[in-house]
Amino acid sequence: MHTIATLNSMKARGEKIASVTAYDYCSAFAASEVGIELILVGDSLGMVIHGHDSSLPVTIHDMAYHMRCVKRGNNKALLMADLPFMSYYCESKSLENAAVLMREGAQMVKLEGGAWLAESTRLLTERGIPVCAHMGLTPQSVNHLGGYRVQGRDPEKRQAIIDEALVLQDAGACIILIECVPEALGEELTRALDVPVIGIGAGSATDGQILVWHDLLGLYPGKKAKFVKNFLEGTTGGIQGALAEYVRQVKSGEFPDAKHSYA
Repeated sequence: MHTIATLNSMKARGEKIASVTAYDYCSAFAASEVGIELILVGDSLGMVIHGHDSSLPVTIHDMAYHMRCVKRGNNKALLMADLPFMSYYCESKSLENAAVLMREGAQMVKLEGGAWLAESTRLLTERGIPVCAHMGLTPQSVNHLGGYRVQGRDPEKRQAIIDEALVLQDAGACIILIECVPEALGEELTRALDVPVIGIGAGSATDGQILVWHDLLGLYPGKKAKFVKNFLEGTTGGIQGALAEYVRQVKSGEFPDAKHSYA
């Protein structure tokens, strides 16, 4: 089984980490069988499974249900689960809801935000709950951000992301997930941090990549982000072949290329 120690060792030796979202038994089984090291049960299920226009309607009960399904299908990957919108607005709620997901099989929880999460991160870590901090474009804050837009393009915001990531690392965050930022910022953040940095739309220099299951297979009918690639096109072997090709391209550094990154 892959663990946090596995991911730390991979960063230390420069081996890329392949990650994917999964929401049910079959997708988790398929992902873990092709060598995915990290599976995220993401609140993106609100859109790709439940059909909402954002992740905001997702509840902790929704996350717990899908976490149970994924755990049954997983063989080897480290399992991470999102704490959904407003489930960690204070330290006590963070503990209560993280415990729900850990009991269902999560081995780490993911929170969206910056330095304001430091106390919750410290509290969870002290009580044996590993934390991934999600920064850059944070979909739960889409209304505040004014839509799904690239973050960290001006120098002040770029430096703020780096500074706040260091605060969260010091508070105990085991992973930083950075979404939808210029490639140069993804690279700078990866160099600045000791913990693994997983990117989605953050360029090829991060320690690993993650994609939503339905995006990776070209299944989601919504507007496709620039960083999305359909690995089912041009590969053989169906879904398993597409997943294996995704892992291969992440490991080799072929994905993401300039076409799927932000300048």
